[in-house]
Amino acid sequence: MFQYLNGALPAALEESAAAAPGGLGRRVFLKMSLASGFALYAAGGSAQDATQGGSGPGAPEPLKPFQQPSAFVAIDADGIVTVTIGKIDFGQGVQTALPMLVAEEMDADWSKVRCELAPAGEAYKDPFFHIQMVGGSTSMKGSWQQYREIGARMRAMLVGAASKQLNAPAAQLRTESGSVIAPDGRRLGYGVLAQAAFAEPVPSGVVLKTPAQFKLIGKPVSRLDARAKSSGRQDFGIDLKLPGLRTVVMVHPPVFGGRVARFDPAPALAVPGVEEVIQVPLSGGAVGLAIVANGFWPARKARELVKVDWDLAGVERVDSAAQLEQYRALARTPGIVVEKADTSALDAARPGLGRISAEYTFPYLAHTPMEPLNCSIDFRGDRCTVWVGSQFQTVDQAQVAGVLGLKPEQVTLNTMTAGGGFGRRATPTSDYLVEAAQVAKARHAAGKSGPIKMIWSREDDVRGGYYRPSHLHRVEIAHDRQGNVVAWKHVIVGQSITMGTPFEGFTVKNGADTTMTEGVAESAYPFPIALEVHHPKVNVPVLWWRSVGHTHTAFVMETLVDELARAGRQDPVAYRRKLLAKHERHIAALDLAVERSGYGKTKLAKGRAWGVAVHESFNTVVAYVAEVSMKDGRPVLHRVTAGVHCNLAINPRTIEAQVQGALVMGLGMTLPGAAITLKNGEVEQGNWNDYRVPIHLDAPQVAVFIVPSADPPTGMGECGVPPIAPAIANAVAALTGKRLRSLPFPA
Repeated sequence: MFQYLNGALPAALEESAAAAPGGLGRRVFLKMSLASGFALYAAGGSAQDATQGGSGPGAPEPLKPFQQPSAFVAIDADGIVTVTIGKIDFGQGVQTALPMLVAEEMDADWSKVRCELAPAGEAYKDPFFHIQMVGGSTSMKGSWQQYREIGARMRAMLVGAASKQLNAPAAQLRTESGSVIAPDGRRLGYGVLAQAAFAEPVPSGVVLKTPAQFKLIGKPVSRLDARAKSSGRQDFGIDLKLPGLRTVVMVHPPVFGGRVARFDPAPALAVPGVEEVIQVPLSGGAVGLAIVANGFWPARKARELVKVDWDLAGVERVDSAAQLEQYRALARTPGIVVEKADTSALDAARPGLGRISAEYTFPYLAHTPMEPLNCSIDFRGDRCTVWVGSQFQTVDQAQVAGVLGLKPEQVTLNTMTAGGGFGRRATPTSDYLVEAAQVAKARHAAGKSGPIKMIWSREDDVRGGYYRPSHLHRVEIAHDRQGNVVAWKHVIVGQSITMGTPFEGFTVKNGADTTMTEGVAESAYPFPIALEVHHPKVNVPVLWWRSVGHTHTAFVMETLVDELARAGRQDPVAYRRKLLAKHERHIAALDLAVERSGYGKTKLAKGRAWGVAVHESFNTVVAYVAEVSMKDGRPVLHRVTAGVHCNLAINPRTIEAQVQGALVMGLGMTLPGAAITLKNGEVEQGNWNDYRVPIHLDAPQVAVFIVPSADPPTGMGECGVPPIAPAIANAVAALTGKRLRSLPFPA
């Protein structure tokens, strides 16, 4: 349930260290990036900025492609309004929320609004990042101005066309529910006006509605794709069917970076339906095999039979147990200084001071989206068409072009609806697309044509994909036993996600990857934290995982805050409120969750306790009050009350779904078996049978409450993940007196 309470990327880009041979080189990437306007997010202007001013005094600046209504809005004769959006929808709900922004300013009839996903194209590049992408929970906050302006411009053009047909001044006309209405009651529907409206000049400046004028924004709206998805009629990338389509599965090295030494394709080719076994280069200098067949099952069967000898010379074989000891040793050595603070109180025992010494460990995590990774490619020599559920359309288009020796504009990339991603479909190396392009290239060189569909099974991705890095935190705190921190030394050890990628110049500062320290370095708590980091080089490919660094930093910070509160004999909520006194949004979210949960007022059933956590990520604050019990030594989560401050809630129903889904995903981090481990360089897990994810029995009752606000929206897609694990751990501490320091929780 929910209740809505009323009343950039670097300018100088570096090639990914793991770029595939023949892929997008540094210079090509740099030229493409600068030509398309890659710029620092902080330096970029908003869509609103672009409509103001101009090249000379009083001269409006020409509209950019992303400001043109014709690229985003189509209206048919029946008045059906189709909104094309430049973002992928893989469950976050932008196929509804973004059309809501356009429809609001257009005064469109919502019952006649539809949505389509845009192909890779100049008009659909994010106005801030200047590439076509989804990431960082930016879809709504980054598109808030842009899509409303698109709707407002379209409305102005419809009114302009109606003014001529009704012979009435435009200023006297009004719009309502898909029609333009004259003062005398005459009306023309948008379908009648559409052709003439698109011939009208596009206004550069528009006046947008105020929140008080909203009729659609802020209301709970059912998703446009809900019926198709709930009835099984929604097509995803993996469902694509094309004439002559062949399926490709890969044979990846068992250890990252391995290469084919020799192979015998005969057993694989003996499988009916199998046509080819091709040796192809992979990311990071690896070499693997591609099996081409007339369907997935013949290809998979052939993969089980093909005989391969692997060359693993010079390849690091990671072992999780050894890595943990390495991280522990690193944490005791000087690291890269991120934040300085006085830690002298930790050097010698001082009378009256309490001490907390804590080590936190977090494993590698796989993304395991419901729809396995896939893409389809049809390479015709001088042009190529791609169908893929991409988060990085601009990057993926350019990477495929680089492999095939084409220009990006010679590659048509169609965005498909995807069944989840959690960061996995935003890969700077475009790994599985590059593999598919390598196969298409090899087939074309051999004189073979026709489209291919690359499918990575879930086992392929779990054993050979990308992972949330493993981390170790070492924290030492001195406090006065009344909740006041005197000194705090904090060391984090873990791989950098962005070093060696095009994102390095933007996210790595003074040698430290900010995606690892977020949540500690910018904590709202006024603690004097001395923060250092270590970034060991490890032969395991890593990538952002939903909520990125906050997945581990929130757990550390919120459990330590709880521990400090109890050490000072203070109520954990009261203690947080005191520390967060200068952060109104944190207080509002926390107070809302506490009030609606009954915390401190409702008597819990015997054997249950409250656990509280509040955390800001992606400019949104989420507070959880969790009700937990213990069974057979393990926590059981019964009920969670969420307080959310995301500024203006565009579609409260989407926010409810986002919080529920993110909460359950965050709960999954606590479950025994939710870890990727390596032995002798090989990943030990393969699928959900040995890599734990939550199921229905794990899911609690969830009540979501949204703090009312008229301020521009902030991020929402990832923000519900971080606080749930610490909320559970804090309840466990209240029940048992034991502090849980690692994820997942012990079995």
